[in-house]
Amino acid sequence: MTGQSETQPAHWLTSPAAGVLALGVFALIVGTWLANTPPDLLGKADAIGYAICHRIDLRSFHLGDRQMPLCARCTGIYLGALASLITLAMLGRGRAGGLPTAPFMVVLIAFIGVMGVDGVNSYMGLFQGRLPQLYTPSNELRLITGALTGIAVAGLIYPVFNQTLWRGWTLEPMVGRWRDLALLLGVNAVVVALVLTNEVAVLYPLALLSALGVLVLLTMLYTIGVLLIARRDATLTGWRQAALPLLLGLTLAIVQIAVVDAVRYGLFGTWAGLPLAG
Repeated sequence: MTGQSETQPAHWLTSPAAGVLALGVFALIVGTWLANTPPDLLGKADAIGYAICHRIDLRSFHLGDRQMPLCARCTGIYLGALASLITLAMLGRGRAGGLPTAPFMVVLIAFIGVMGVDGVNSYMGLFQGRLPQLYTPSNELRLITGALTGIAVAGLIYPVFNQTLWRGWTLEPMVGRWRDLALLLGVNAVVVALVLTNEVAVLYPLALLSALGVLVLLTMLYTIGVLLIARRDATLTGWRQAALPLLLGLTLAIVQIAVVDAVRYGLFGTWAGLPLAG
C-alpha cells in the first residue's frame, strides 16, 4: 500500500488540533522545568546533565572554576554522538536504514567494550585501594573512550530512527565503508582535541552542545517509541509530517529529565555532582 486512501480516517498524528495541544503541553512542561532549574544557559545545561550523569567534580572538565554539565566520559559520549550524527547526515545518510555491516558492527561494539573496560577500571578507584586497577584512570581516557562510544551510539541508533520514521528509507548501511569510519574518527578526534584545550571560550559552546547531544538522543529514542505505539512507523514522507512525533519525543525527553532532576534534587538538595571521590 503506497498511501492513505480517501476512505481511511486521518490519524491523530496528522491532526492540527493534536499539534496545537502538543505545543501547549510542551510549553507548559518546558516552562515549569526552566523555572525550577539553575539560571542561565549553563545552568540549564547542568540540569540536563544532572538527569543522566553522576557529575563527579574530579571526573569532569571545567570552564575555569565551573564544572562542565557532564562528566568527562559523558561529555565524550554525547559530543561524539552529536558530531557523528551530523557527519552521517552530511554524508547523505538521512534516510539510510541499514545497520552497519558486520566488520563495522564488530568495531562499534569494540568501541563500547573499550569504554566498558575503562569504566570498570575507573570504578575500582572509588574503593580507595581495596580493589586493584589495571592502570591509572584519567579524564583524558574517559573523554576518548566516551567519544568512541558516541560514534557507536550514533551508528546504531540513527538507522533504527530512519527505519521508524521514513516510508522511503533505504537499505544503505549507516556505516559501510572504511572511509566512513575514518571520517567519524577524524571528526571526533577534533572534538576531543577541542575539549582538551581547556580554553573557556572553546569549552563554553562545547558544554552547551554536550547537553544538546543528550536532548537529541533522547528525542530520537522517544520519537521511535511514539511512532511504534501509534502504529505509524515507516509511514512518514517528510519533515513536516515528522514535526509532531518529534515534538512529542522532545516533550517526553524533557519529562524524563525533569522527573530525574526532581527526584535527585529531592534526595541531595544540590545541583552539584554526587559526593564521591576518585
